[in-house]
Amino acid sequence: MLEDRAALQHEEQIVWTEDVGGFDYVRQSVHRSSATRQKPVAWRGSGRRVGYSVLKSDAPSGETPGKFVRRVFWVKDHDRSEQPNGTYKTSAPSEAVDPRTVAPGVWGELTERAWGGPLPS
Repeated sequence: MLEDRAALQHEEQIVWTEDVGGFDYVRQSVHRSSATRQKPVAWRGSGRRVGYSVLKSDAPSGETPGKFVRRVFWVKDHDRSEQPNGTYKTSAPSEAVDPRTVAPGVWGELTERAWGGPLPS
């Protein structure tokens, strides 16, 4: 997933709705149509939301008036956290980031821990 710096510039906090301490990776997505700056980001995608960004109270709307650009962190049923010996035992999906590298205004990174071994060249 390409970095989207616009999604980061007004972040104030990352809220984890689950303990991600045991997750090697979470999926990171940008939600462009959140109706709120600070309440939980609605999640209608596959899998389950495990975190989201909170924006500063004066953060401007995105391209659509009244809609805000925020990050969402999520996992699918077949991710390593759910199935350690499954599809992503020694790899990770394209939107995977190590949750330990996520902070307000900081794009998450794919680490060896998130990948499940040495990163591909």
